[in-house]
Amino acid sequence: MPLDLWTAPNLARLPSVQHGFTHRTGGVSTPPFDSLNVGLHVGDAPDAVRENRTRVAGVFGSHLGRMTCAEQIHGGKVAVVSSIDAGRGAAVLTEAIPGVDALVTNDPGVLLALFFADCVPVFFADERHNVVAIAHAGWRGIVANVLENTLAMMHTQFGTLPADARIAIGPCIGSECFEVGEAVAVHFSDDTIAPAAPSGKPHVDLAAAVSRRLLLAGVLPTNLSESGECTTSDSERYFSHRRDRQRTGRMGGFIALRP
Repeated sequence: MPLDLWTAPNLARLPSVQHGFTHRTGGVSTPPFDSLNVGLHVGDAPDAVRENRTRVAGVFGSHLGRMTCAEQIHGGKVAVVSSIDAGRGAAVLTEAIPGVDALVTNDPGVLLALFFADCVPVFFADERHNVVAIAHAGWRGIVANVLENTLAMMHTQFGTLPADARIAIGPCIGSECFEVGEAVAVHFSDDTIAPAAPSGKPHVDLAAAVSRRLLLAGVLPTNLSESGECTTSDSERYFSHRRDRQRTGRMGGFIALRP
């Protein structure tokens, strides 16, 4: 099957922005990482992952020397990157930007890249100030304010106001699949907790939690979109850490300014 990307309609309308979220098809990895695994840290053959990443970069008219990756520790820290950082983590895992879960840039020389298998990919674009960003928002990152911190970094470094930002919430684990304990549920508001399953345990709607926090931060509802796709439910198109019991690949979220 060919390489295919999910894209958000509100960002696809911006002529200066390229973005996308990979499906699991169109690569060279073998099971259980079949086939477009772009995660270097999951046990897949590194050469296969590099080939997969090269194929994705090519869709954006780019290459591994421009792809810039973060360590992703399920935290709230954000880094601003430029062409000086181009290529970090793209071919060698240990060279990724350390200690951060979101990347911001106003440099068209870099392709921002983060990797997912149920956590929420959040894409940010501000055409007024010519800046883009991407955040990795699992439940820990949401609680650690990775979304608010990304908006704050875009503001302090480039002047972005929340009302300037166009934001897309990509495919992630849906509330019907994200059963949690009370220790996790307590961090989320009632309007993002789904009715308890037959097991009696709460279910958290991570996409709704992301949307709620962004709106409270001042993002305009008309500038916010949500895919509505559940990575755990759709084994044809998506890897899922929870469904596949940790032994699985990663999708990639990518965003860049056009040269």
